[in-house]
Amino acid sequence: VQLQAFGGGLVQAGGSLRVSCAASGSIFRIDAMGWYRQAPGKQRELVAIITSCGTTNYADSVKGRFTISRDNAKNTVYLQMNSLKPEDTAVYYCNAGISQDPFGNYDYYWGQGTLVTVSS
Repeated sequence: VQLQAFGGGLVQAGGSLRVSCAASGSIFRIDAMGWYRQAPGKQRELVAIITSCGTTNYADSVKGRFTISRDNAKNTVYLQMNSLKPEDTAVYYCNAGISQDPFGNYDYYWGQGTLVTVSS
């Protein structure tokens, strides 16, 4: 199983960017999918998470600006980031709980990270 993230880049403050993350490999079911970020010198933090049923939860710092969504047919999770701020600059990592069998055995996988840089 692999998670591959796409879509990072450089954007000016106030701009928008969408990152995506696709899971591939031997997958029976995907449970929650999420985005985390790690800024230089800081710990990795949760940005947003979405359950298999579509319930979402966001960090207070991104509420109203970021939207997480998923396409279950494509095993892909998206993060639409609007009104970006310099403090959103970080490496963004996707995470997913994936089962490779029908018995409810889940492992959590990380993508490789994609850099988002917001200039002031």
